[in-house]
Amino acid sequence: MSKLTDVPKRILIGRALRSDKLGETLLPKRIALPVFASDPLSSVAYAPGEVLLVLSIAGVSAYHFSPWIAAAVVVLMFTVVASYRQNVRAYPSGGGDYEVANTNLGPRAGLTVASALLVDYVLTVAVSIASGVENLGSAIPFVVEHKVLCAIGIIVLLTLMNLRGVRESGKLFAIPTYVFVAGVFIMIAWGAFKGLVLDAPMKAPTADLEIKAEQGGLAGFALIFLLLRAFSSGCAALTGVEAISNGVPAFRKPKSKNAATTLLLMGALAVTMFCGIIGLAMATKVKMAETPAQDLLRDGTPVGADYVQNPVISQVAAAVFGDGTFFFVLLAAATALVLFLAANTAYNGFPLLGSILAQDRYLPRQLHTRGDRLAFSNGIVLLAGAAILLVWLYGADSTKLIQLYIVGVFVSFTLSQTGMVRHWNRHLKTEKDPAKRRTMIRSRAINTFGAFFTGLVLVVVLATKFTHGAWVALLGMVIFYGTMSAIRKHYDRVSEEIAAPDEPSDDSVRPSRVHAIVLVSKVHRPTLRALAYAKLMRVDKLEALSISVDTAETKALREEWDRRGINVPLKILDSPYREITRPIIEYVKGLRRESPRDVVSVVIPEYVVGHWYEHLLHNQSALRLKGRLLFTPGVMVTSVPYQLVSSEVAKKRARKRQEWNAPGSVRRGPVDQRPKEPSGKG
Repeated sequence: MSKLTDVPKRILIGRALRSDKLGETLLPKRIALPVFASDPLSSVAYAPGEVLLVLSIAGVSAYHFSPWIAAAVVVLMFTVVASYRQNVRAYPSGGGDYEVANTNLGPRAGLTVASALLVDYVLTVAVSIASGVENLGSAIPFVVEHKVLCAIGIIVLLTLMNLRGVRESGKLFAIPTYVFVAGVFIMIAWGAFKGLVLDAPMKAPTADLEIKAEQGGLAGFALIFLLLRAFSSGCAALTGVEAISNGVPAFRKPKSKNAATTLLLMGALAVTMFCGIIGLAMATKVKMAETPAQDLLRDGTPVGADYVQNPVISQVAAAVFGDGTFFFVLLAAATALVLFLAANTAYNGFPLLGSILAQDRYLPRQLHTRGDRLAFSNGIVLLAGAAILLVWLYGADSTKLIQLYIVGVFVSFTLSQTGMVRHWNRHLKTEKDPAKRRTMIRSRAINTFGAFFTGLVLVVVLATKFTHGAWVALLGMVIFYGTMSAIRKHYDRVSEEIAAPDEPSDDSVRPSRVHAIVLVSKVHRPTLRALAYAKLMRVDKLEALSISVDTAETKALREEWDRRGINVPLKILDSPYREITRPIIEYVKGLRRESPRDVVSVVIPEYVVGHWYEHLLHNQSALRLKGRLLFTPGVMVTSVPYQLVSSEVAKKRARKRQEWNAPGSVRRGPVDQRPKEPSGKG
């Protein structure tokens, strides 16, 4: 089976890399920025729209609050970026929020942060892909009609790209991310020039539409609650900031400095793009509604169910560049593509965090090991599966999915910054150098403000989004927390059970005798090999055991046994119900009851075949029997393989694949045998 899947696996994800090639997969800043920051950079494609969608509940008159909401998001963004720059310097090992909370606030806080981040990473993939499909669907109707299928297909494609390795996928993602950033900056600059210098009119496609306010004339507490809800929706622009602190080990040296620089650059770009799009949306009179079919009016009449509400960035681009122009199409394509690639932030954060949690025994050990391409393959596949499930359940609807969003990330923000305050307090107790103390006090002040501000935002998010879907994210966090706690308890229990004691125990005492049983169905080559091996073990008692399910076959076996004069006693057990496994298990248990200090060694002849379909035809009884014997104390199971011709053919095929040379390699010669280039030294 492994040989059957090996060729397509190599085609899809490439040849396996040696462990000592890990250093070659580390990222320079120019590649790390699109790899780790594509999520917050791309969120400017939907975060401004989410702000306007919420404000539209009170009608278009509430839009004049959007600059103030944008200003609050900017302050929050710079606060979080400044706080995380302290994190990456203090904890460069890649544990990020989890390590900070676990070290300074205890295992429960660490596990809470880990649960929140794992949920948020899954939602990052689901929201980014769903939003990208909607952006692409505004130009390609087929995508809208089959958006769930298209979203799942893109997740699968993105998974394969990440399975090829971080550095390789980073190169693929860098170009569209930089094209998107450049396109947005060109749009902001050209829009500002047209509006401020040329005084040219710019109207969005929805400029002439009206909004029917669901709750007009809001004032007092109701208006404050609406503004807080709009602010919490705009905070989607901050998702993914923590991924850089989790991904510090993937940076080139000096790791902490490069990660901190990338954080600052990401924050500056995201803030500028977010504010620019909000400003242009106000200038071009963009209109958005949560239920556009009923709430958007054209000449006093609802636009109807056939109306497709394009994202804010598409409407602004149409107003600034002109609908259908080159720059409009380029930005639309880059936006859709970068939203797909924004999920890459989660594809780098989730597997790395999963590996750390697996090392701490909170997740299965399989998540800790790297795959063929030095990526955490199992974590990547697990993330993809969870995201596909979420996209399918919510119909790839970004408006529904985004209500689940950002709860987890602000839980991790708040606990992480609180942990950093404890970190600085602990170090200040022992630090005597005045210069270092001043640096620590400044860092503590930044983290204190960050903890207060993100904690306040967390309360706002929970209060405004809980009934709109945030409870699902909280439920996911509880499920992750409970699952990881149970896994840790299991590993701790197993570790305690298998720990070698200092004093002698039953496990180190030599058994009184070994009673070996060779299972026999017929007298053939595999049986003779198994008998010869059992004799070599020099056991205290050796016998052959056969189960009688057919009288004629049993008689033939006994006659052949006697004819050959095999000097091993043959014991035959009757099985009136034609079972094979149960009589053997009962016989072995009987031997154990008679002599508890004896060890029973069961020797099973097995065929080795060369094709996957042949496995279905052989060894099923042996597999079932071994599975049952594993639960029987004092029983050892030994498989004696017999290689059939097909296995030899398969081995030759494998050897030929190993000796295969790429086209042109015969002319060039193998890498390790090519003549070295002259050094140029005289």
